[in-house]
Amino acid sequence: MIRVGAGEFIRDQVKTPVVDVRSPAEYAHGHIPEAINIPVFSNEERAEIGTLYKKTGKPQAIERGFEIVGPRLKLLGQKALKLSANGCLNVYCWRGGMRSEKMAWLFDHVGLNTCVLEGGYKAYRKYILSQFEQTNKLIILQGPTGSGKTDILKHLEALGEQVIDLEGLAHHKGSAFGGLGMDEQPTTQQFQNNLYSAFQRMQDDKRIWIESESLTIGKVYLPETLWASMNSAPIFAIQLPRRERLGRVIREYGVFEDGLLINKVKKLRQRFGTDKVDLACEFIMNGDLTEAASLLLDYYDHLYSNSARTYKKTEPVQIDLCKDDPETNARHLISKANEYHL
Repeated sequence: MIRVGAGEFIRDQVKTPVVDVRSPAEYAHGHIPEAINIPVFSNEERAEIGTLYKKTGKPQAIERGFEIVGPRLKLLGQKALKLSANGCLNVYCWRGGMRSEKMAWLFDHVGLNTCVLEGGYKAYRKYILSQFEQTNKLIILQGPTGSGKTDILKHLEALGEQVIDLEGLAHHKGSAFGGLGMDEQPTTQQFQNNLYSAFQRMQDDKRIWIESESLTIGKVYLPETLWASMNSAPIFAIQLPRRERLGRVIREYGVFEDGLLINKVKKLRQRFGTDKVDLACEFIMNGDLTEAASLLLDYYDHLYSNSARTYKKTEPVQIDLCKDDPETNARHLISKANEYHL
């Protein structure tokens, strides 16, 4: 068994499988992407040992831990052997303490070369959050609701550009309607872990396109250091004619049931105003999605304007687009980025 720091541990993950030996609940709250959970203790067992540690002390807790794990050592070893690659396995727990040490001891005894993450998952989190401070070569794609930013990013990626899809990673589009049609959101920790993993795949010498977002996307938070970098990066602010934006909004959200849309609109009551919320709901109930979308665009355009003025530190490059044609618009953005030597 050897111990390594978070940076080396993450780099080695490319060729060596990673095992998270924490409880299922800890793993679900946040884990290293691609890590496989082989828990030493169940959620209930971990709680029992923690209570015992507080009430009677460390020796008694350790003794109880051995009583629990002893009968399943063979099974744990077999699982490790199946997961290993070329006889190697990487292991971590919460702080790089007894759970990872004892499991590494077991894995070593079944013939594996085992590497333990020094400081555990806690050290991993500290490391990756510090790495976001070094994010560079970002280009921020900004634009009001209905501009087709997500589709443009997809076409940028298809054209060979580097793209970070924040909304895809967050499973949310950012607005009150952002969760419609999306999978359940990850925890903030897991979102940030997955985000760091996405940045790892980027080449340092090439630009990275990323959509302008608030600090929060739905219920998850961006790393504050990354958000600060985004607010200082070059901005391409796109603008589509309003009729094009209305058409996109209706196509994207008109597929959902009226009841779902109305429920989302009602959540805007405090900021949008009771009269406008009631009017938008009436439009939806009457099947007039164009009027409802137009009313809501006014609301989101106001938010967009305030956010752009408040947080961004660089003057945006204004880009007027004629049609909602994501591929053509993506090509135009690439041309602009080259023109500005970004």
